[in-house]
Amino acid sequence: MTPSADTPAAQSPAPAATPAPATAPETAWFTHDRFGMFVHWGLYSLAARHEWVKNREKLTDEQYQVYFDHFDPDRYDPVQWARAARAAGMRYVVLTTKHHDGFCLWDSALTEYKVTNTPHGRDLVGPFVEACRAEGLKVGLYYSLIDWHHPSFPVDGTHPQRDDEEFKTATADRDIRDYRRYLHGQVRELLTFFGRIDYLFFDFSYAGRTWWGGKGPDDWDSPKLMETIRELQPHVLVNDRTGIPGDFVTPEQYQPSGPMTDDGRPVLWEACQTLNGSWGYDRDNLDHKSADLLIRMLVDGVSKDGNLLLNVGPTGRGDLDPHAVAVLGEIGRWMELHERSVRGCGPAPYTAPSECRYTRRGNRLYVHLFAWPLRHLHLPGLAGRVRYAQLLNDASEITQVHIAPDRPAVNTEMGGQPAGTLTLQIPVQRPDTPVPVIELFLDEPADG
Repeated sequence: MTPSADTPAAQSPAPAATPAPATAPETAWFTHDRFGMFVHWGLYSLAARHEWVKNREKLTDEQYQVYFDHFDPDRYDPVQWARAARAAGMRYVVLTTKHHDGFCLWDSALTEYKVTNTPHGRDLVGPFVEACRAEGLKVGLYYSLIDWHHPSFPVDGTHPQRDDEEFKTATADRDIRDYRRYLHGQVRELLTFFGRIDYLFFDFSYAGRTWWGGKGPDDWDSPKLMETIRELQPHVLVNDRTGIPGDFVTPEQYQPSGPMTDDGRPVLWEACQTLNGSWGYDRDNLDHKSADLLIRMLVDGVSKDGNLLLNVGPTGRGDLDPHAVAVLGEIGRWMELHERSVRGCGPAPYTAPSECRYTRRGNRLYVHLFAWPLRHLHLPGLAGRVRYAQLLNDASEITQVHIAPDRPAVNTEMGGQPAGTLTLQIPVQRPDTPVPVIELFLDEPADG
C-alpha cells in the first residue's frame, strides 16, 4: 500500500478450469457482505518496520536480500487466518501476492524472486485460497503494479535508489515495456493457477503525483490488462488503481464524509484501513485503533453505502500478532449480536441525529449510537413510521414516547420536539457493547 539457502522449488500449481463466463463483474456479494480482511505479508514482515522499509531506508537489493535468505514462515496457517476473519464478521479476504518490493508469494514461472526459492520453499497463495474457500469466504488477491526489484522497472521517485546517481545512470536504459509483459504475465498466472478469484486489488498508479517519473495506465497498458482479466474471469471485481475506471473506488486511511460519487453518480467504494498505521507487520508501531473505533468506522462506511477492508500484518513466522487477534475478537463479539445491522444493509433516506448512524435493510432501520444519551433519543421525521423498536443486542423493547410538539418544557416534564419527531425512551444504563444498536421496524413497505 501507499505511505505506506537453496531449497528445491515446488511445482507450479496446475492451472484450474476457468469458471463459466459471466456477463459482468459480480457486485451483489460485495455490497451485501460489507466487511473484509486485508493481509499484508511478505519479506518486509521480517524487517518488522513498515512494508515500505526498502523505500524508507533506501535499501539496495543486496541489503534487502537478507530477508529473502531467512524467509521461513514455519507458523503459517491460512486456515487460522480464514477462521479469524470469519469469526470477526468478515466475509472476504485479500492477500498481497506481490508488494512493491517485487517478492512473489506464489511459484511464478516468470521470476526467481519468489517464495519457492526461499528457505520456506513452498507456495503460499494456493493454501490461502483453499482456506478461504473452506470457510465460505470470497477470495481477493492484491498485486503491486510497482516493482522495485524487477530489472526492467525504470527508477522513479518511489524507488529505493532514487537518490543514487550512479545507480540511476547505470539503469537509465530500462524499458517499461519489458516490465509490462512481466506484469501482464503474472496477472494471467494468478487468474489461472488458483481457480475462481472474486476480487483484485492493484496498487497503484501515480503519474503526475508527488513522485517524479510517476507511472500510470499507459505504462501498465491498463486497457489491455483489464481486457485480459475480463477474458479470464469476467465476474471478478477490480479496483480503481490501474489508472482507468474500475468496479469500485478505494479511499485509504480516511473515512469519506458521505456516499462517494463520480460526476454526481454513486459508485461502489471500500475504505481500506490499518490497525496501527502500518500495513505490514511493524513491531514498534503501537498506535493501535480500538475495537470501538473500528466498529464505528465499519458502521459509518455502511451508512454511506461503503465497505471496510481492515488490514492485518502477520509476523515473519506467519502468526497474526496478539493485538490483532484481540481486536478481531472484540469486533467479532459485537458482530455476533449486531451483524444484521451491517450485513446486507445500506444507507437510509432519513437524517440521523448527531452521534448516530443509520443503516437500513428492507423495512428495518438500525440506529447505531456512537454516544449514549440520557433517557431519550429524538429521531426527526420518523413519527408515525415505526411499528416497534428494540435493542438489537437482547431484543428488549424500547418504548416510543408521544409528546405534543407544542407542549412546553417545565421543571419535570420534557417539552415537545419539532413536528414529525419520534422520541424513544431508552435505559439509563448503556448496554455493555462498543456500539449499541436500536432496531426499528418501519410501518411502511420494504422499498419505501
